[in-house]
Amino acid sequence: MPEMTFTSEAIEVSGALEAIELYSERGWTDGLPIVPPTEGLVAEFVAALGVAPDTVLGVEPTKGAVVTVEKAAINAVMAGCRPEHMPVVAAVVEAMTSPEFSLHAITVSTMGAAVLVIVNGPVAADLGINSGVSVFGPGNRANASIGRAIRLIIINVLGTRVGDLDKATIGHPGKYAWCMAENEELSPWEPLHVTRGQASDTSAVTVAAGLGPFQVGQHRDDAPERILDAFVDPLFAMGPLMKEVLIMICPEHLEHFRSAGWAKGQIGEYLHETARRPASAWAAAGRPVPEFESNSPEPISALVSPDAMIPVVAGGGGGAWSQIVATWSHGNASRMVTRRVTT
Repeated sequence: MPEMTFTSEAIEVSGALEAIELYSERGWTDGLPIVPPTEGLVAEFVAALGVAPDTVLGVEPTKGAVVTVEKAAINAVMAGCRPEHMPVVAAVVEAMTSPEFSLHAITVSTMGAAVLVIVNGPVAADLGINSGVSVFGPGNRANASIGRAIRLIIINVLGTRVGDLDKATIGHPGKYAWCMAENEELSPWEPLHVTRGQASDTSAVTVAAGLGPFQVGQHRDDAPERILDAFVDPLFAMGPLMKEVLIMICPEHLEHFRSAGWAKGQIGEYLHETARRPASAWAAAGRPVPEFESNSPEPISALVSPDAMIPVVAGGGGGAWSQIVATWSHGNASRMVTRRVTT
């Protein structure tokens, strides 16, 4: 391994436990113990990308905070990543520091959005990123550590700590770690990264400013229309004219769509037409539509267009439970960003 020069401060401690306590006392963690980032470990993680430690992965546009390979590697070590996770971490940093993602606004807003990472392509299988049972739950090293690395970068490099810049009123557990893969093998449709312009044989990450997920069950009907009808009321709770909403389609529901021969785009088309209520009803619920009078009977959809509903196939095979994940996409708040993973 070639010799590397690091610019981060080196701190001498007597052992791992002292390092864990020191990092906690200084607010350098998410509240959980960390893996002490020794110089040797950080060097291995930098070497995994094959570039210099001072290589810039991204610059947060509002504060101008610079995320270098060295800083990303330190936080990836702390999060419990392996060196082979670094290409995914690097691609996520590039994606989330893109201006259209509005990272600063996401991390300081009272709405409490979290950075949801969706991984597609060969790298998901290579790293064992979970796309199945309890995809948003515990138990998978890659999902947990990659997602946590992104949160630690937000805390330690961007300086966004709870109670300081992070003003989330309630927040949700995705603010600890939120990383998943799409189940491309099971899906009859083109995967997310292909829909978003990437080649099918490439690996990519997509980042979304995800709000708290809403689980939806439909166990009695197998018609796609009846399954999607169960999602209408949850969409009403999220507001009108949303520009990007993720729908996590579980395998049991997916089979009904497959059997009926539904194309991926039909999901958005159906919900765009079905999830409508008068502008007056939106206003009465505290979600007025600025383009319309508050007493207008004009039916307004929860989705600004059919393309606003973005299907992702994931989850375990048992149970007809799918999820809606709204994103902070009203107006010009944030847009999902997809970037290629270079391995």
